Amino acid sequence: MKKYPEELFYDGNLELLNSNKISIVGSRRPSQYSKTQIHSLASKLSSIGVCVVSGGAMGIDALAHNGAGVQNTISVLPCGIDVRYPQINKNLLNDIAKNGLLLSQFGMGEKARKYSFVLRNEIVVALGDVLIVGEADEGSGTMRSVEFALDMKKDIYVLSHRIGESKATNKLVQDAKAKIITDIDEFVYSLYPNAQSSVHSNTDEFLEYCTTNPNYEDAVAKFPTRIFEAELSGEIIIKDGKVIVSA
Repeated sequence: MKKYPEELFYDGNLELLNSNKISIVGSRRPSQYSKTQIHSLASKLSSIGVCVVSGGAMGIDALAHNGAGVQNTISVLPCGIDVRYPQINKNLLNDIAKNGLLLSQFGMGEKARKYSFVLRNEIVVALGDVLIVGEADEGSGTMRSVEFALDMKKDIYVLSHRIGESKATNKLVQDAKAKIITDIDEFVYSLYPNAQSSVHSNTDEFLEYCTTNPNYEDAVAKFPTRIFEAELSGEIIIKDGKVIVSA
């Protein structure tokens, strides 16, 4: 970083800072393809003990945190460590505070502001060994994170997208500023060839339950908070009163 914050506030497990870390960022409104791939990628990284760093926002950020599992993720906030922003991710951020790690360079009670997102993004990028961009449009806030990564001379990786989709990441590849992830296992083990599956392996009890296609009412009773978050993020769909895991 060109200028380091004078202090950082935290809530959670500081030992995660000693882990291998990968930063994942991207669109707040990703496609279903990006949702599935980022969740799978974060889960795979976590399974070999790599900590996933992101910004706690909707979309790619939340999927990365959830995929890694709250015990093996760091969320960098654009607000005070005691402020839950965005409110829709309140429960996720509470779980990360209890089991993973929240970081912020902003004082208690400070609200998110336009400039604070940029400062947050710089720390997210700085913490990771490399930067992964799940999906991004040209001119989006995600591209500020890419600029930070280029300045820090960090490798940038993107998902393989079709023509016309995620135009910003496709252009990064075209300009030779990023490399494409075409196979998740191959990518993970190319970065960490000596890694083996660890205790961080992330089995999502909620999604495992949903594969049985339970009644919606039963699912709400068993997972009252998670079901609404999963439906909003597109992890599940509700059809004829049944819960179905999205393809």
